[in-house]
Amino acid sequence: MFQLIRTAAFVTTMVAAADKVPDFNVEASCRDAASRAAPVGTFDACMRKEREARVQLAGQWAEFTSGDKSHCLGLSSLGGMPTYTELLTCLELARDARNLRDGERRTSGQDARERPAEGPPY
Repeated sequence: MFQLIRTAAFVTTMVAAADKVPDFNVEASCRDAASRAAPVGTFDACMRKEREARVQLAGQWAEFTSGDKSHCLGLSSLGGMPTYTELLTCLELARDARNLRDGERRTSGQDARERPAEGPPY
């Protein structure tokens, strides 16, 4: 029961926080990733990638829908240690999938005479 209440409070917080880029503590995640990826991966490289992802998120935050933000914030936190790279990937996938669907709807709604001619079959 306590877990359900805690989860509901967390989701409510994530929905309310969807208007700004969240502040994640990614150090623990990077330490874990570096220990698993050694000697190829390093803590410093992970932290650098996370900082880059946060900057990219800040620059694109207004472009993502509030629904996608809430959904992806919740998903990125399910595993325990959310990361900016994970959040950014989720948001980009959601946006790109929507754009593809919208493009297919527009294309399928066109009259066959309006569609561009297909190129040669080779």
